[in-house]
Amino acid sequence: MRYTPHTSAEIDAMLRAIGAQSVDALLAHVPEALRTRASLAALPGGIDERAMRIEVAALAARNRTDGLAFLGAGAYPHFIPAAVDQLASRAEFATAYTPYQPEVSQGTLQATFEFQSAVAALTGMEVANAGMYDGATAAAEAVLMTQRLRPGRPLVLVARALHPHYRQVIATYLAGIKDVELVEVPYGPDGATPLPAADLLRRASCLVLGYPNVFGIVEDLAGAAEIAHGEDCLLVSATTEALALALLRTPGAAGVDVAVAEGQSLGLPLAYGGPGLGLFTSRERFVRNLPGRLVGETVDVQGRRGYVLTLATREQHIRRERATSNICTNQGLCAVQVVVYLSLLGRHGLASVAERNLRGAHALAERLRGVGTLRFSGPYFNELVLSLSGARRRWQHALAEGVVAGLPLGDWYPELEDTLLLCATELHDAAAMDRLAAALAADAAAPAARAGGRS
Repeated sequence: MRYTPHTSAEIDAMLRAIGAQSVDALLAHVPEALRTRASLAALPGGIDERAMRIEVAALAARNRTDGLAFLGAGAYPHFIPAAVDQLASRAEFATAYTPYQPEVSQGTLQATFEFQSAVAALTGMEVANAGMYDGATAAAEAVLMTQRLRPGRPLVLVARALHPHYRQVIATYLAGIKDVELVEVPYGPDGATPLPAADLLRRASCLVLGYPNVFGIVEDLAGAAEIAHGEDCLLVSATTEALALALLRTPGAAGVDVAVAEGQSLGLPLAYGGPGLGLFTSRERFVRNLPGRLVGETVDVQGRRGYVLTLATREQHIRRERATSNICTNQGLCAVQVVVYLSLLGRHGLASVAERNLRGAHALAERLRGVGTLRFSGPYFNELVLSLSGARRRWQHALAEGVVAGLPLGDWYPELEDTLLLCATELHDAAAMDRLAAALAADAAAPAARAGGRS
């Protein structure tokens, strides 16, 4: 991104135009304590470009890039064909800003339309929008949408087995809304979420389930939808691993009202977890309550096919008090990458990759049978929870061996301290799984050997 600083003359001209004497006078209404904190005086002086490159290279060299990771937990390592980046990097896809205006290019609108169509097909839902930040904020927007659709219902039911980051974002969104209470529904012994009592569903605008949930367990969406709808409660599914939708029964087929997901698995690289991309879908009857933007297909007066910004119920388009969301993002380039990835793989190719993930996770569970046991008995896709003694110590030992052995779940769930959340994708072959098993088992053997030596 170019940095184009204003000249002193330009700044003076702007200040004169608004009647301010100086920049300090312009910002005088900001409390002094905040202005002091925002000062750049404590930063060291500037350096030249060559010195900067050397410093950045030294920082980058501290990263370990030769490790082996079985870490999913919301951001998943997948193979991305080189063609995805090559096609998405074409200059015409790089827009300067969010396409608010109706005169936005047909190419940008068509790319968004194709993205929406692909997401709707993947989720089996009737309507998909575009322009969501990531899966977590999409989940929070879904909750707000159910509050609009079911006004007067004071509860929002969220499965405790929903990814903790998603729950945190939902809680943050709801914190500023009066008379709405977030209620967490505990998980059962199989890792799935038992349905809450009818009196809770009757007072709730929605029930939010992970699909699969944070333990990798596939929730029974169809059963949940039937019971929730019996109490006029809407069902929201939130998927962190969108690839799973290529194999699982789609949320649409299961009767879900609003289905959201994180699109990172579909052609977006992992760089400290991201970038992310929110997928948001719903039933057509709810379309006027969708957040974000929706591009539609039409024909002009000469009968030529064209694309238009059909619905965009945001404050940039309509009165602020009537806006359904203040989400303000383009994410267009990420959406293009998702479309390219899905187009290259096709329906069967995507299912094939998903099958490799499923088989890989079950093969991993088999390899780790002697190291630990599965914590939950529910069906899982490409993540599983392994119970083993000294889980955190073994995780640290594996890390020292260059293996990231998933995520110690005790960080998120204190009652699961002796467990690891492990992920296997198409990138993990038999040799990688053997290396993980050996790293986890070696630490288990070490204390016994030391104890034997002392005796």
